[in-house]
Amino acid sequence: MSFRRDQQGLKENFILEVMEFSSDFFLLSSIFFFSSALLLFLHRRIFKPSLNRRLPPGPLGWPILGNMLDLGTMPHRTLFGLRPKYGDVIWLRLGSMNSMAILSAKAATEFFKNHDLSFAERTITETMRVHDYHKGSLALAPYGSYWRVLRRLVTVDMLVHKRINDTAIIRRKCVDNMLLWIEEEACKLEAKCGLHVARFVFLMTFNLLGNLMLSQDLLDPQSKDGSEFFTAMMGLMEWSGYANMSDYFPWLRWLDLQGLRRNMERDLGKALEIASKFVKERLMDRPVGAEKKKDFLDLLLEFEGNGIEEPAKISDRDLNIFILEIFMAGSETTSSTTEWALTELLRNPDSMIKAKAELMQVVGAKQKVEESDIDNLPYLQAIIKETLRLHPPIPFLVPRKAIRDTDFMGFDIPKNTQVLVNAWAIGRDPDVWDDPLSFKPERFIGSKIDYKGQHYELIPFGAGRRMCAGVPLAHRVLHLILGSLLHKFDWELDGNVTRETIDMKDRLGITIRKKEPLLAVPKKCNV
Repeated sequence: MSFRRDQQGLKENFILEVMEFSSDFFLLSSIFFFSSALLLFLHRRIFKPSLNRRLPPGPLGWPILGNMLDLGTMPHRTLFGLRPKYGDVIWLRLGSMNSMAILSAKAATEFFKNHDLSFAERTITETMRVHDYHKGSLALAPYGSYWRVLRRLVTVDMLVHKRINDTAIIRRKCVDNMLLWIEEEACKLEAKCGLHVARFVFLMTFNLLGNLMLSQDLLDPQSKDGSEFFTAMMGLMEWSGYANMSDYFPWLRWLDLQGLRRNMERDLGKALEIASKFVKERLMDRPVGAEKKKDFLDLLLEFEGNGIEEPAKISDRDLNIFILEIFMAGSETTSSTTEWALTELLRNPDSMIKAKAELMQVVGAKQKVEESDIDNLPYLQAIIKETLRLHPPIPFLVPRKAIRDTDFMGFDIPKNTQVLVNAWAIGRDPDVWDDPLSFKPERFIGSKIDYKGQHYELIPFGAGRRMCAGVPLAHRVLHLILGSLLHKFDWELDGNVTRETIDMKDRLGITIRKKEPLLAVPKKCNV
């Protein structure tokens, strides 16, 4: 591989940490809050019932903690199980935070089609307030003129169809490198020993984003800045994935009981420092009149606003934050989705056979999968859709927040209520999906349903104004990666696992991962 063995081990450890979700939060909250009940009851005013409001139904909850202990470590699954009792919309109290969970395609349709603007704000977690990250983030910025500037930069400048086409050669290079890394690693393994597939996809995606954003191979072992940036970003992703007591009991923020703010200040500060260095180096390397690289960084530097309702230029701080967000948004989601897709195919060998046969017919034995092939690979597209239906990367999407008191489906939803759209539950909605718990890519053959925000039964990337802006790029990358993995290699499960015994439990962090990482054996196709 193109990076040193010791660095590889370090990076693997960081990635495994990112995948972890700790339940310490729930233990700590129980111990602390029950021992501090007298102090916290001074805040009972926040739990006074809304006598004149008709709130959605929901579990009663505990004093002080509300429903926090009821949800457990897998709240997306818990809420899915509560729908038969309480219905499509559930009301929750999470500490001091009012929350509404949407659990069906019907409720999601009403939410995004008729109330999108009323819930256009975001819930900002304590860790995302560090260094004012949320103010420069497209995903988290307040809904308004500056958010529109960032959205336009992504959708009109960075990810317009022509620019995506122009960067296809970069994606092809990075995927080729990944295939080579896998092949080299497979040669070192003992027979029937699997390798950690998601790790290779994560590293490839991180390097791809470095090329698209900065025109740099950040995994180059000679790059000290690249290595430190990678390490800092791993920390940033890890701390973002923890449930934080300070979010549910704001008056305890000063204690930082879990140390998450302290850790985030360290790693986010380091990442911003290195991002700033990348920007300064670019500015020094491109004198006036010189040829531009025309990567994402150049587009940000060239932005010119009207200086009235939008800034004349992107500030240094927001520029650095935007760079980090590109890596935050793309690395984890791509690797987790690919891992789930390959897992499902190994559990369902008939689907694997169909996918490989389609690739052989369309691409041929001696050729590589190209992005231009995607439209001619309907079964591969169906596999990606079915994977995203069952395993959306972020099960609750990015939580919304009510900007005003709103009448929603006959319920009175107070201003500032957090909204959790449970895309995981919606993908299993028995009212719209036949045999919803089974992996059946065939359900999408001949169907017009897609994940681009217009079909509310399939919303792994959200919908409405604040839908993920990176879907056009994600669409290309996911198909290219999975298609290349299937075309290049035959895959088997690790020798100690069968398709009947493979662990399908998930673990919730910044994304929803397999609790036990997929270990699969690649064998180069004999073609």
